[in-house]
Amino acid sequence: MPPQNYSPNPHFSLVLTTPLQLKTKTGWKYSQAMGVTNKKSIAALVSVLITVSLLRLLWITIRTSTNTPITSMPPALVIACSSPRDCNKTTQHRKRPSTGQPPSFSNASALTDKEYHLLSHLISQRAPCNILVFGLEHQYLAVASLLNAGGTTIFLEDNPTKLGNADTHPKYIQVKEVRYKTYAKEAYKLLKHARKNPGCAPNSGLHDMPRCRLALTELPEEVYKTKWDVVIVDGPSGEGPESPGRMAAIYTASILARTGNMTNVMVHDVDRMIEKWFSWEFLCDENLISSKGRFWNFHIAKEVNSTRFCTT
Repeated sequence: MPPQNYSPNPHFSLVLTTPLQLKTKTGWKYSQAMGVTNKKSIAALVSVLITVSLLRLLWITIRTSTNTPITSMPPALVIACSSPRDCNKTTQHRKRPSTGQPPSFSNASALTDKEYHLLSHLISQRAPCNILVFGLEHQYLAVASLLNAGGTTIFLEDNPTKLGNADTHPKYIQVKEVRYKTYAKEAYKLLKHARKNPGCAPNSGLHDMPRCRLALTELPEEVYKTKWDVVIVDGPSGEGPESPGRMAAIYTASILARTGNMTNVMVHDVDRMIEKWFSWEFLCDENLISSKGRFWNFHIAKEVNSTRFCTT
């Protein structure tokens, strides 16, 4: 028999197309609902992350601000302190006479626990080594006594009161007097002077730099001859515009470091403008390898022939 003409049932066609249409409409509504839900979920997640970050920042700020600096201690107790916390515990039972005077700037800027640990960790890695310190503080004496007994540590101090106990230190620790001729109020003028004066370039050398006002050219001869592994700048006090500032100390430390062999230069109180300015200028941010609190640690390569301090 010849095939009969086939005419689709319109109702059957409707039955076939209706589920597809329903599926399409349902899917569109579902995706629309999911889009709204996803937006709400993302907004909620972002809010939670921001809240957690703020709480963490607040916790770090509170913890950092509550770090208790070390107060000064008698020289006889220096050896007994292995950390700032030990120093505090050791000196808590000792009664100090009340002078009615505010604490000195050196005590106010003493190393915190984190700063002390940064220093002691560095010294322990490089010891026995040669350490030069601008400023005589008990914390640095403790580190040198405990961790660098087989090396050499020289302190440069301008305060006559601190120089009075120089004979009580071990033989491998020396304390030398230094005199600063530049004052904190001159910092900006000295910075411009160093930038314009070719005699302040790092390849001039400290002995041949009489024209550079920042160069400390009257230090003990062994300071210039020694290849320093670590140089610490925490002196002079720089506690006022009429006091000697740390401009010359930071500059001289940068020159000495460039004659050594991968020298670490550590500058304290970098929250102050002079310390920050002169560290960036002569030690350079490209050499900054670590920091804790107000303590910056620069790693300076040997560059005796360089005409610039920083490459950028």
